[in-house]
Amino acid sequence: MPFFTDLSEAERYAQNRPYFHPLAIARAKEATGLERTVPLALDVACGTGQSSAALTSIAERVIGMDISWNMLANAVGNEQVRYVRARAEAIPFKSDSVPAMSTALAFHWFDREQFLHEAWRVLSAEGLLLVYSNGFMGIMREDPAFQNWSRGVYPERFPTPPRNSNPLTPEEAAGSGFAFIEEDIYENEVSFTPEELVAYLATQTNVAVAVDQGRESLESATQWLLDQVRPYFANTNATFVFRTRAWYLRKEQP
Repeated sequence: MPFFTDLSEAERYAQNRPYFHPLAIARAKEATGLERTVPLALDVACGTGQSSAALTSIAERVIGMDISWNMLANAVGNEQVRYVRARAEAIPFKSDSVPAMSTALAFHWFDREQFLHEAWRVLSAEGLLLVYSNGFMGIMREDPAFQNWSRGVYPERFPTPPRNSNPLTPEEAAGSGFAFIEEDIYENEVSFTPEELVAYLATQTNVAVAVDQGRESLESATQWLLDQVRPYFANTNATFVFRTRAWYLRKEQP
């Protein structure tokens, strides 16, 4: 099931998702030993283009692709980036044509076998595939009790939709023709006001699905969230932990 296809959902996503992607690309560049910019990089399931913009630090041109017209309509403008509509499992590019490819915050929604098959086909010889996700850990530095709410009360009202969150293993990569360079796990912190935190939480699929299915209105969901999180804030802002899990792969020749 595709998420964030509604225009208002796409607009909220564009406005309220933290921009962590440059850190992810910088770490990927170091881990893979990429010394020069590549002529072209493809960003699969680019959403509103944050990840596409970050790729311009390692690529002269970037093509962002997503299944949602509304996400693309809210995509970041950048003279080095252009956008196309396409599915991750059916990439509309020639075989052996792209030297680098990435996907951020989306791999868990894909048919992984089909996507990896397509990625291998489209990548040029020894092309790089960067797969990464940045997850909200539900940890507030200023109040450890927030973690109990985020991992208990919040998902009880807004359950997480089914997804494949299993790590990408070297065996799975090899089965699709990729050399497994490295798995990289690290944390970053984001400062939110109560309102900013709620705006971010409203972009999560937990809330999006509840609204899409009519179990909640966006107004009731955000008001409940604000009433719930505000007591944890002793000051105007608080600091929250996000964790990135990334996999760096290189195409091998058969």
